[in-house]
Amino acid sequence: MRIIGYLDTKGYKTTVFKNNDKFIVKFESEFFEQVFKFKESSQIKNLNDIRNLIDLDFLNGIEVRFKEMYESSDTLFSRFFDDQKDDWIEIV
Repeated sequence: MRIIGYLDTKGYKTTVFKNNDKFIVKFESEFFEQVFKFKESSQIKNLNDIRNLIDLDFLNGIEVRFKEMYESSDTLFSRFFDDQKDDWIEIV
């Protein structure tokens, strides 16, 4: 697998890889990542084709999923740490 380029996306890093007959597009935020694979075809054969494929609607979906990931993570940590509070003895 090799890096063939980067996409200019606001708020996260986007790297495009080529591996055999697939293009792999990885979107990275600070703590999470989303990866999409596209099979090489007559319509998708290079980095420019990937740039054209990734449109505003697709990027909006990426943003929604990142928000959901952060919310899920926050919920998980708050549940974990709230449960831990009960185990501590209060010292006055």
